[in-house]
Amino acid sequence: MGAARILWADDEIDLLRPHILFLESKGYEVVSVTNGTDAVAYVRDQTFDVVLLDEQMPGKDGLEALSDIKEISPDLPVVLITKSEEERLMEQALGGQISDYLTKPVNPSQVLLTCKRILDASRIRTERVSQDFLQSFSEISRRLSEPLNHAEWTSLYQTLVRYDMELDTDEGVRQVLEDQFSEANREFSRYVENQYPSWIRNVGFPPDAERPVLSHEIVPRFVKPLLKKKRPVIFFVIDCMRYDQWMEFEKLLLPLFTIKKDFHYSILPTATPYSRNAIFSGLLPGDLANQYPKIWAAGEDDEYSRNRNEEEFLADLLKREGLSTRMKYVKLVRGNDGREFAANVHDLLQTELSAVVVNFVDILAHSRSDSDVLKEIAPDERAYRALTRTWFEHSWLFQAFQQLAEEDCTIVVTTDHGAIRSLRATKVVGDRETSTALRYKYGRNLKCDSRHAILVKDPREYGLPRDSINMNFIIAKEDYYFVYPTNYNKYLNKYKDTMQHGGISLQEVVLPVITMNPRS
Repeated sequence: MGAARILWADDEIDLLRPHILFLESKGYEVVSVTNGTDAVAYVRDQTFDVVLLDEQMPGKDGLEALSDIKEISPDLPVVLITKSEEERLMEQALGGQISDYLTKPVNPSQVLLTCKRILDASRIRTERVSQDFLQSFSEISRRLSEPLNHAEWTSLYQTLVRYDMELDTDEGVRQVLEDQFSEANREFSRYVENQYPSWIRNVGFPPDAERPVLSHEIVPRFVKPLLKKKRPVIFFVIDCMRYDQWMEFEKLLLPLFTIKKDFHYSILPTATPYSRNAIFSGLLPGDLANQYPKIWAAGEDDEYSRNRNEEEFLADLLKREGLSTRMKYVKLVRGNDGREFAANVHDLLQTELSAVVVNFVDILAHSRSDSDVLKEIAPDERAYRALTRTWFEHSWLFQAFQQLAEEDCTIVVTTDHGAIRSLRATKVVGDRETSTALRYKYGRNLKCDSRHAILVKDPREYGLPRDSINMNFIIAKEDYYFVYPTNYNKYLNKYKDTMQHGGISLQEVVLPVITMNPRS
């Protein structure tokens, strides 16, 4: 890699010769000019990594040259050198028009540090994060070898996600992180397998150090208290949103809202017919099937039809909680639905509670599984996360949030479950009536490898309905997906590296519950 090239424009450039020699001694190549016109011409004809631009020069001054340079190369860093420290320069720097400004007289070390910060910031940051992670590796490994409660698992997951988002280019360190993520999911699956039945037995008691908040407790715990404050509450459920995806969204929303972050654990299976119905009904699936037997039975042939009654479920939940709240329910599936929603988002402020289901992230996960083009665009976790951020940044959903940021309201954002890249196949045995999902199945006399999946012999222990005496569930651990022995290799290859949900992994189970209030 060649030396970084600096263009320095100053009408007194001869007086700055010691500064230039100092920069060259540090490995930079410096090209000098005496006026703004030449600076613009050089930027047009050559490639530079940073421009040092004197504000006051005869003819085309620094600010005029800055405007021309940004037209030619909008992303080229420019440092303005000025005789006065004015507020407008600070505003330009904050607005991104200039990368920094220096006040005359400048000394060589000051110029060097500014150039190093601009040119080497990404490399320095990556090296620091890599060092931090390698120093933390032993501590994370030690924690994984000890018994952890649900809050400690959440904290560890947050740490792994933070490193996953910050380790951009160091592929060697990233491989170490991915191996540690896999180890974490292996231990987390064992933890959930051991603890989940006791969580279900104790749902009559409030969540505590031994039991996390579960899907069916979100509305009573996080939404109900806000309704007593007599300001509109908008409750978004973004289907299939992982915590790392939320963190990308949060970067864009943080300037608009104050953000309080809590977590819940999805119930099992981590799939929409179970976890999202639990959110809106306030009931575990077994209780839901008992309370609404016709609705549950109607979903036998099409399990996703079980989510067609969420508005009714939520209305009944509010009544059970003693709330006579005026409510609106909106489900957004197609792009046109979203654009219409954003255009009329202020209508939500006329209702005490608005519940909004957003399906796009779930659609994206399934589309990646079905599309070779999307797999090419998003071949791994980082790219999948970046693709989701790109969608959100230009979406009607972000536009809606921007409009709500100007209103007197409270927003709660959560999700029903996450998703994971399914990379390893495991064999399952079942009959033709067995359900078709790849990370969980229900049917009669199912069999699986206990190293790779949980066999739920009595669904009632997991808060699940038991439609017949021979009915059981299997739920995949870590990143496994189910394949039948018949045509095993064909389906192993077909479904490998697809985004799936329904099983047990940190990405599917540990989910954010966000409360936001506008800053304005």
